[in-house]
Amino acid sequence: MNMAKKGILLVNLGTPDSPSVKDVRKYLREFLMDGRVIDIPFVSRWLLVNLIITTFRGPKSAKEYQKLWEDRGSPLKFYSEDLTAEVQKKLGNDYEVELGMRYQSPSIETGLRNLQTKGVTEIKVIPLFPQYASATSGSVIEKVMNIVKGDQVIPKIDFEGPFYNHPKLLQTFVKNAKIWMKYHDYDHFLFSYHGLPERQIYKAKIDACELGDCCNTCDAKNHYCYRAQCFETTRLLMKELSLPEEKVSTTFQSRLGKDPWIQPYTEDTLKELAEQGIKKVLAFSPAFVADCLETTLEVGETYKEEFIELGGERWDLVESLNVHPTWVDCVCDLAKN
Repeated sequence: MNMAKKGILLVNLGTPDSPSVKDVRKYLREFLMDGRVIDIPFVSRWLLVNLIITTFRGPKSAKEYQKLWEDRGSPLKFYSEDLTAEVQKKLGNDYEVELGMRYQSPSIETGLRNLQTKGVTEIKVIPLFPQYASATSGSVIEKVMNIVKGDQVIPKIDFEGPFYNHPKLLQTFVKNAKIWMKYHDYDHFLFSYHGLPERQIYKAKIDACELGDCCNTCDAKNHYCYRAQCFETTRLLMKELSLPEEKVSTTFQSRLGKDPWIQPYTEDTLKELAEQGIKKVLAFSPAFVADCLETTLEVGETYKEEFIELGGERWDLVESLNVHPTWVDCVCDLAKN
């Protein structure tokens, strides 16, 4: 008698199909028209995205993607494909593993339908975002439910995460960091996370949220506060790497628009570090599990150039999790949890 297989759907953010202006604009439209990403009324969002952002930002973003693009395409996509293959290999024949991207291809719907045609009895969806946010994990969950809600037969579906405190996720970042720390002495360690508008934190209706010292702990009260999860990720990595508190900063990058985003801002912290005479910085991007535009270019190159111009001497970026064997083990643990 054959045992029924379990389905695993890994979901990452997504990437343009090519670095052309046309494809980048297409990607930006789908991404930024998501009401969980830009959470303003539909008409205002449509006008902002289609008449302003894609028109003016599209060509600039295309140039950035052209710098990032490799022979295999976008790193975020091919690392996600490699991760899917490695997880499938490690989990074996009792599981079927598919990849879906929240925006563009391969789509979440394609991944779900592939699993359904393979006869799985239950599906676990793993949004590949260590910290929970409405704009990332929340958007994936909503998309999955919208896809299956009209089906006559809906299999059992579970969602995994957040997993910012998973020991093997932390171990992977630690191993990658120690490659740099073995050869260089750093004055400071900067943990830069993707930012969110402050209003999205308040919308989550988390008790006693002040976007301040309340993030010094992460417990049952603020477990789903993205900012609190980021600070907790930093604290856990500090402990694993034995870093003194005075040598560590937690910051937020990638602001869009004029509304206040969660702070401190990475670009402001760079200036403060330079003013303090800090010369050598090791940077981390613990909100991402695969190297992409926000890690390789924004943190790895743009911030490096700014820091050097301000008088810094060295700025290195810890590689993302990508397809590190310990990260593969972590995803397998999440799949079997």
